[in-house]
Amino acid sequence: MATEIQRETTTFEQVSRTTGRLFKYALLGGTLVGIVALAILLAYVVNDAIRPLSAAPGWYLVFFLTLVVPTVGTVSYLNQRDDASLSVGATAFGLPLVGVVFGAGISAVFIDVISPLVLLAYLLAFAVAIAIPIGTSYLDVEIPFTAWFVLSILGFVASFAIVPGFVLGFPFVPTDGISMGISVGVIAALAARSYVSSRWDGERTADIAAVISFLACVIAAPVGQVIGVGAIPTPMLVAMAGVPLGLYVADISAHRTTERVGLSLPIAIVGGALLGAFLVKTMGFAGPQSWLSWRFITAPSTSSPESAGFYPAIVGSVMLMFVVALVSFPIGVGAAVYLEDYAPNNRLTRIIKINVSNLAGVPSVVYGLLGAGLFVNYLGPGVPVLPPSVASVFGLEPIYVAGSLFGSGTIVVGGLALALLILPIIIISSQEAIRAVPDDMRQASYGMGATQWQTVKNVILPRAFPGILTGTILGLGRAIGETAPLLMIGAAAVSGLPTTFDSVVAAMPMQIYAWTSILPDDLFYQRVAPAGVIVLLIAMLTMNSVAIALRNKFQRGE
Repeated sequence: MATEIQRETTTFEQVSRTTGRLFKYALLGGTLVGIVALAILLAYVVNDAIRPLSAAPGWYLVFFLTLVVPTVGTVSYLNQRDDASLSVGATAFGLPLVGVVFGAGISAVFIDVISPLVLLAYLLAFAVAIAIPIGTSYLDVEIPFTAWFVLSILGFVASFAIVPGFVLGFPFVPTDGISMGISVGVIAALAARSYVSSRWDGERTADIAAVISFLACVIAAPVGQVIGVGAIPTPMLVAMAGVPLGLYVADISAHRTTERVGLSLPIAIVGGALLGAFLVKTMGFAGPQSWLSWRFITAPSTSSPESAGFYPAIVGSVMLMFVVALVSFPIGVGAAVYLEDYAPNNRLTRIIKINVSNLAGVPSVVYGLLGAGLFVNYLGPGVPVLPPSVASVFGLEPIYVAGSLFGSGTIVVGGLALALLILPIIIISSQEAIRAVPDDMRQASYGMGATQWQTVKNVILPRAFPGILTGTILGLGRAIGETAPLLMIGAAAVSGLPTTFDSVVAAMPMQIYAWTSILPDDLFYQRVAPAGVIVLLIAMLTMNSVAIALRNKFQRGE
């Protein structure tokens, strides 16, 4: 009997190893085929958009000597070290790069759509609304929770109803640049103070970092006006790229002295690029005849391929993502918290969880049809406060409100349709993040006398927030590249710059679709559309890189 068992075990082990090797090589082959196919596709797109072979040989020689050789040498040297110098250098280079991409996209909205003074007014309203419940909680008078809650809600509503109108109607208001600097400066100062207080000892250092960050954003407005960048985008770029880079460099210099050499990598890349640009301009070497240029990014949409631009589509995508994030994040996280910590473990809850998982795999065109039927056809006349069926019973006229927001192809309708698309993704990723919180932490919180809400707020959500944020960013990355829902809700193929949230939107994927299918000129297909694809890929890769960086950061426990 022992011999038979040993023989069966040996045979099983031999079969298992063979099958395992075949499975491993099959996975490797499939991965390589996918990578090669994607690389070939991207090579064709880059060649059509940038046309690298059109540059002079001297142009390549200069940048090879000034940019490629120093960068490769620096990377090779940092890679040979045993510490994390290469990671420090890559982070120091990627942090401002990602900040510039996000900052430029958000700045476009405040340049042409929303006045920075409006942003400042609503930030002040939000500050007043938050100060009311916090201030009442410190009063010596005992206030019942119900009265405190009602007072907080009334204060919130009153703040947003009164403060913005008071600020906008004030006779002396700051300029748009200063308004933008104050608005983003306050946010940057709060973020800087939180970061420094967690990395340095002493509140004084954190306060100094907050003041410096705020002043840097405010001063950036007149400086940007002088150097030609603009008074509105410069504070945003400083807040999203300059302040994070400065804090990171200061942290590395103070706490990771052996890895400071990694900061030479961004110096080599930026310095080499600037030196190469100066030399090719001085020597007169012609660069690539790229269709992807600053003019292409900032020009309006036209029916002529020579003058066609991508700017309205970029602004439309940014405004769509604002609506998507505003709707999907609180609903998705709230649903995940309820399903994991509040919902009873019964058949109905299990059915809901299974259906949420199934909804994550539904084709995007189905969500487009749902958006068209629900938001355009049903809510197109407006939100039915008094529906026709009820109004007819009493012989009254139907009453609708906010009808213009739900017109065909508007930003609100497109954002709601895309929010429905990524809502299951956010719910599932948030559930996994909440489920990953150790149960011992929950039990310890309950053992200290905390209520279920206090445990969720103070223990579960802070621990699960990195996973929740990662899933949300990946969901937004998918939403920004979707075309089918926008087609179904009647988004414009080519439109002007959106000015309000009831404007008809032309997002980046929709604009690319129009260039490749509707407009007849071959240049749209061969040159303009590839340039748009590169811009869209940069936006998607930037969002995904942020999600990956956050995941790696919190996995290392930093």
